Amino acid sequence: MFEDCTSKYPDLTVNTMVGWTSGQTYQELKEKVGRLSILLDCYGVGSGDKVAILSAGHPNWIAAFFSATAFGRVAVPLLPDFSPSVVANVLAHSEAKALFVSAKCYEKLSAETLAALSLVIDIDTLEPIAGNKMVKEGANSSVTGASAATVEAAGTSAKAEAAASAAETSAAAPDDLAVLIYTSGTTGNAKGVMLTHRNFMATLRTCYTIFVIGPEDSMLSALPLAHAYELSLGLLYPFSAGTCVYYLPKAPSPAVLTHALKVVRPTAMLVVPLIIEKVYRGAVLPRIRNSKALSLLDRICHPLLCRLVGKGMVRSFGGRIKFVGIGGAKLDVTVEQFLKTARFPYVIGYGLTECCPLLSIAFGNRVPKAGSIGLPVHGVSMRLDNVNPGTGEGEIVATGENIMKGYYKDPEKTASVFTADGWFRTGDLGAVDKKGNYYIKGRLGNMIVGPSGENIYPEDIEKVIMELPQVEECIVLSRQGRLVALVKMHEEAIDIAHRDNPSVMEEVEKLRAQMLGYINSRVNASSRLSTLQFMTEPFDKTATLKIRRFVYASDAPAI
Repeated sequence: MFEDCTSKYPDLTVNTMVGWTSGQTYQELKEKVGRLSILLDCYGVGSGDKVAILSAGHPNWIAAFFSATAFGRVAVPLLPDFSPSVVANVLAHSEAKALFVSAKCYEKLSAETLAALSLVIDIDTLEPIAGNKMVKEGANSSVTGASAATVEAAGTSAKAEAAASAAETSAAAPDDLAVLIYTSGTTGNAKGVMLTHRNFMATLRTCYTIFVIGPEDSMLSALPLAHAYELSLGLLYPFSAGTCVYYLPKAPSPAVLTHALKVVRPTAMLVVPLIIEKVYRGAVLPRIRNSKALSLLDRICHPLLCRLVGKGMVRSFGGRIKFVGIGGAKLDVTVEQFLKTARFPYVIGYGLTECCPLLSIAFGNRVPKAGSIGLPVHGVSMRLDNVNPGTGEGEIVATGENIMKGYYKDPEKTASVFTADGWFRTGDLGAVDKKGNYYIKGRLGNMIVGPSGENIYPEDIEKVIMELPQVEECIVLSRQGRLVALVKMHEEAIDIAHRDNPSVMEEVEKLRAQMLGYINSRVNASSRLSTLQFMTEPFDKTATLKIRRFVYASDAPAI
């Protein structure tokens, strides 16, 4: 794919940064990747070796990625917010020999970690900044403080470098490992997911059946490239279609995103539910509530109001948006119902890193009701296992060419997530309607067994809590047999900063009682909360902004 696309679109811009006056062409990328591959080879990093990438999204991230995967090496993308200890553990466990790292993330590397690597490259300049002595001629023997000439010394011309690199590494086979992604999920058990070239190409074929893009389109990247969702749908798919991708110069705060959308005016974008939910609760709802005319229209003709606001949302996305993929976590049903009624161009994607990552897709205006994850995507088959005859619910399992090879160095864990006939166990409890549309009922790992043996799904309680407009985020846990809700409120709803003031705490207790009364009146007797705590700090989250529940199993910064 890399060879085909760089030859097909040599003069097109493959990517750039928001704010840059020009970007990187496919031909420039090809030459850069060829030079990097030679440099890696000179330091003994060949076929099958692991090349780690620790950086936020950037045009050179893509060069680093292809210098590995296009030449038989294995890319190991790391999330920039990984702690130093996690970075050290992942690099050691993956046996990475080379590392591309940003200046911001370099401080996370210990002397011991650096000593174990054959080569460390500054991803911003692509200059070697640390490493062991080269093992092949063609690069400077002294690495630290080297200039760009270090890379240039590996060959005399771009074509010669690319050809030489190809000769010194072997082409990968379809079932060879392409990417090793370490998940840092809600359970706290990070695992190395082995994804092959066949896995990614299966996902790319699927993308063409979901939304078609081409050189006339543009995408804005706001999610970590170290996540399978953005890597496959947000990097490889547009790369294969000649579509330019824009990267953010800073973390995707509301101000940064608003500016980028105005400048780029993308036609396609991938987001996680939290981003859309914040737009809805932080911009859409206040706009309606603060306008007498809109409030009146909402009461008289809610669908018309939604469509008017929906057109405003399209304008806020730059005015050209025609595809907004929402995935990585479950979207609030109330928010989705608004998007559906507003005819906003959204699509719900469901999957896991282990599935590279897509399993099913729900086109917003084609599903019978909000909350569905839709139908299996092209090339994937799904079914329910261990179905409860009373509820019709069972675990969602799937098969297809996109399913991972397994967990790196963990055959026991790998065996545990596959059925006897080789289908992947998602760990999600689901149901299917008469038209074959799937619905997620809860995460089996999150399920709480009540005192009388009843199954309690915290997601059902959380849905009720999120109906309260003051609530920003929440989770429900079981502690010592009692149901506890941890709630992060909007700043204007509760005065956390002055919680030492008795009058403030009196208001807090009054609000707590009101919320508990509302929630417990809306859930089954077995799902009633014993207590509700207000978070004093933001929740710890995964790359797709899901809350890491295990962190709060016994304690939380809350009142």
